Amino acid sequence: MISMPPEGQHLSPYAPVRVGLVGAGQWAAAMHAPLHTAGAETQLVGIWSASGNTAEQLAVRHGVPAFGTYEELLASCEAVDFAVPPAVQAELVPQAADAGLALLLEKPLGVSLDQAIRVADAVRRNSSPNAVVLTKRYHPRTREFLAAAANLRSTGTLAGVMGVYLHNGFLDKGFLSGDARKGWRSEYGALYDLGPHLLDLMEIAAGPILAVRTEGEAAYRTLTTLHANGATGQAALSGSVSGSSASTMLNVYAAAGSLEYNTQGMDHDQCWPALRREFADAVRLGIPPTVDVERALLVQEIVEAAALSAKEHRQVWVAEMRNER
Repeated sequence: MISMPPEGQHLSPYAPVRVGLVGAGQWAAAMHAPLHTAGAETQLVGIWSASGNTAEQLAVRHGVPAFGTYEELLASCEAVDFAVPPAVQAELVPQAADAGLALLLEKPLGVSLDQAIRVADAVRRNSSPNAVVLTKRYHPRTREFLAAAANLRSTGTLAGVMGVYLHNGFLDKGFLSGDARKGWRSEYGALYDLGPHLLDLMEIAAGPILAVRTEGEAAYRTLTTLHANGATGQAALSGSVSGSSASTMLNVYAAAGSLEYNTQGMDHDQCWPALRREFADAVRLGIPPTVDVERALLVQEIVEAAALSAKEHRQVWVAEMRNER
């Protein structure tokens, strides 16, 4: 009798990619570590974190070693999964890339454009297989919406796009733990945490973003985007609004019709098998993933333009960010 893999899994055509996990916080425990133990494409071989006790607890949970140093982890694996604050990721990635390892990266790549470029440059000079965790991009509902948006654009010029990404994670009673709310999220806010997700979707749905203007304070920001095809976008970002769940919505408007995207009721567990498979395919077969470091760097340029707009109270052209590189 042939046994079938569990639902959401498939039989891998290659040996599992041996992955070392960097980080042991809330997101590492909830997503990154389980990602590599739930399917045939990857294998979790160990965990390292600057917080040794936390790493040991997570490692015991998954039956793998907790490494004493980052170098020990690098020597044990062929790919590194980063689940750490973006500034730490930007600091650690070059060493892993220079060691010839594949990279699974989080967004944002860093908390500045210089940090993001450092990550991208390390990937480029080593031709490192890589993928970036822009979660929603790996879900079937998102892919269907973006394909429909491309079809709508092909019928003529879009009029505009509207989007929101709101949740309660930054509130004391929100879903993020106290440690997760501290540090880079408290300093850089929803623009850097939620902004990459929403701006990425807005740009793919409505065309390249040329300029952005940001209004409001860190707790609730609005964005106005100018797209290459003449479309205008409006969006709102906040991690500090009450609600039982995160809400991401996008609407695209054109003379030929309109489209709506809403993550309410979306099972995010459907994202992980696709992400795991695409990362392993990038490592084993050289197949580009849905989101790689080049896409993440482009999104970071838009985020940085939005941050500069908030600081200088003006519309900022994304090209201004590229001219600084």
